[in-house]
Amino acid sequence: MKKILNDPQNFAIDTLKGIYAAHPDSLTYVNDDLHCLVKTNLSDKGKVGIVTGGGSGHLPLFLGYVGEGLLDGCAVGDVFQSPSSEQIFEITKAVNSGNGVLYIYGNYSGDIMNFEMSSDIAEMEDIKTDHLVCGEDVASSIKGEEHKRRGVAGIFFVYKCASAKADELASLEEVKRIGVKAAANVRTMGFALSPCIIPEVGKPSFTLKDDEMEIGMGIHGEPGIERTKVMPAKELAHALLDRIVIDLPYEKGDEVCLMVNGLGATPLEELYIIFGEVSEYLKEKGIKVFHTFIGEMATSMEMAGGSVTLLKLDDELKSLVSKSCSTPFYSQKNL
Repeated sequence: MKKILNDPQNFAIDTLKGIYAAHPDSLTYVNDDLHCLVKTNLSDKGKVGIVTGGGSGHLPLFLGYVGEGLLDGCAVGDVFQSPSSEQIFEITKAVNSGNGVLYIYGNYSGDIMNFEMSSDIAEMEDIKTDHLVCGEDVASSIKGEEHKRRGVAGIFFVYKCASAKADELASLEEVKRIGVKAAANVRTMGFALSPCIIPEVGKPSFTLKDDEMEIGMGIHGEPGIERTKVMPAKELAHALLDRIVIDLPYEKGDEVCLMVNGLGATPLEELYIIFGEVSEYLKEKGIKVFHTFIGEMATSMEMAGGSVTLLKLDDELKSLVSKSCSTPFYSQKNL
């Protein structure tokens, strides 16, 4: 295992120490716990607080979307591990400004359990919370059983829209409505070319032959739907989009945001090659791209591979996704 680290068991803590040292004006932590990350400029104006959480190893997901115009806090677990309910609650207390807190997180059992436990604690402290569990990975469950799907890179769009609505000082119910709407209109498919190594484990999480790739693999190395020979970019784009487009479905005349995401070790040049093929595919289908997001939005340590995400827009979602935001990891001007 070749990694830049100290003790593998302290990988997440050492990462957080570096992040706080690099961005003291933007990010801090509460309860004397580095895992309890919040933005420094918390609202005191009755804004709905928005909190996420999840394991390390996915930067900029999850903590990278804490900042102005986006999330208020993030509970940070160890690599690919859930944060604790106590850590989530400490962040909940910190970001609550009287109008409640919305939890937005991926559809993973440990996260669900600990966020629900945090809600129970918050209720005893008279803090109103609500939950939005995101799962948009079409490879992880069949159509009609969307509630079983994994949350992957598309959660970014849920963060973006719900956070923009919260900044309008909307109610908790309205902020959740927007988040639910965004989540219902986003779909993702991923692929992997190589495994990653969890520092605490010290060996690859799975194996692929030099000429193999896996279609539909999850961001923790969860099995996909097909292991095949490495295919040309055009064929790969079609393999991903054939499943994405039919699932919602996305149709001729729709307008979408398009994300082409790298999993950690895929060169940007290769992401642009995929984007070119995805763009041609959507053009042939009569689907218009409003805005494109290309780069590492949700990674899996040093895994080679990526994913494609579509968010179907209407006027409301388009207005919200267009609003400016700024974090140390992601910034956007008004579109």
